[in-house]
Amino acid sequence: QVQLVESGGGLVQPGGSLRLSCAASGTTLSAAVMAWYRQAPGKQRDLVAWITSAGSTNYASSVKDRFTISRDNAKNTVYLQMNSLNPDDTAIYYCNGLIFENGAWRPLFGWGQGTQVTVSS
Repeated sequence: QVQLVESGGGLVQPGGSLRLSCAASGTTLSAAVMAWYRQAPGKQRDLVAWITSAGSTNYASSVKDRFTISRDNAKNTVYLQMNSLNPDDTAIYYCNGLIFENGAWRPLFGWGQGTQVTVSS
C-alpha cells in the first residue's frame, strides 16, 4: 500500500520561506511524475507544481518564480521550496503522483494527510 507523508508546513510571515517534504513508502517514486497540490479553505484542490522522472518542472502561474519543486530519488522524497510567501498561499499542501488518463492528468495514489501552511503576520 502506497503511503505519502507530507511535512514541513507551519506558520510563516509574509515574505518568508518554507520547505515541504513528501516521503513515500510502498512504492518507488523515481519513475513517476510527482506533484504538489494545495487546497485553501472552501476551495478546490489545485495543482501547484509537478516534476517529471527526468527532472523537468512546471508550475502554476500563481507560484511560478517563487516555488521550486525537486526530487531525491535515493530518498524517495519530493520537495517544495516556497519563497516570498503571501497570505494567498495559505492552504493544506499535498503531494501525489500524476498519471495521464482519459485526456487529463489525474492523481496516481491515495491522498496523504497534507501539511498546513499558514502565511500571516
